[in-house]
Amino acid sequence: MDYKSSGVDIEAGNNFVEKIKEKAPTIGGFNGMMKVPSRYKNPVLVSGADGVGTKINIARILNDYTTIGIDLVAMCVNDVITCGAKPLYFLDYISTGKLDQIILSDIIDGIIKGCEISKMDLLGGETAEHPKPTNAAGIWDLDLAGFCTGIVEEDKIIDGSLIKPGDKIIGIESSGVHSNGFSLINDMIWRQKIYLKDMPELITPTTIYSPLIMYLLRKKRPIHGMAHITGGGIPENLPRCLPKGLSVDIDYWSWERPELFNKIEKAGDIEEKEMRRVFNLGIGFCLIVPPDSVVDTEVKIWGHGLKSWVIGTCIQS
Repeated sequence: MDYKSSGVDIEAGNNFVEKIKEKAPTIGGFNGMMKVPSRYKNPVLVSGADGVGTKINIARILNDYTTIGIDLVAMCVNDVITCGAKPLYFLDYISTGKLDQIILSDIIDGIIKGCEISKMDLLGGETAEHPKPTNAAGIWDLDLAGFCTGIVEEDKIIDGSLIKPGDKIIGIESSGVHSNGFSLINDMIWRQKIYLKDMPELITPTTIYSPLIMYLLRKKRPIHGMAHITGGGIPENLPRCLPKGLSVDIDYWSWERPELFNKIEKAGDIEEKEMRRVFNLGIGFCLIVPPDSVVDTEVKIWGHGLKSWVIGTCIQS
């Protein structure tokens, strides 16, 4: 017996690593290294980890893995930037039942693209071949995870402590479902409530908000709080950046809800409350700003090619 006969092809894995290094020369050997930029006086490192969840099943069904790597980067980076941190570097972990060079190359290309958008380095990662029997459809198991580190000056950390009653909540458009709620969507597909051929936008990658947020911070826009709207929707994510004693009053009809969510709600006969709790409903990221900064902030968001709306107000709880 040998390792290859048990399902692990070491030579194929080594060849794949060499191909990745050609695309991302910053990748190291056993580890990745980066110097802390010298311009920081009291730097604080900010880290986050996430995955793409069961959205990978959509990529598998469509046999299109070209954008799922962008999703992976976005889910991590969008968390890290909520405190004002600038993304520094990214690492990935890919677990697969069988090392398919074409699929993995598409995934890595997406990760590299996401890193380029976020202006950070891909320092390394791990591709683990875990041989498992294929399912009835002959599909091998595949899962993705990502790890991001950013940096912020200690006295510039945005922790929500400056938020006051009357501050306005600006909701920035999502590109669709992003990478949350897909367990429900997959169940609806299995039950033939919805069909992928009618909803190609389900594979649209998650918006990376880092370029916009870094721009707003460079322009010294007063941002008192930020929230990445992921699993749990606005009800569970927005309160995470609020100080004790404050809550939010959200008008869920103040923005243009993408038709995709209306299709999902109708096809699954899903209650509005559940829709709000599961999906972003068209708002992927939120800023909390003083009332007199709303117009200028929205103009700058528009200048980055994104739509935004004032969707609520901070209130005393």
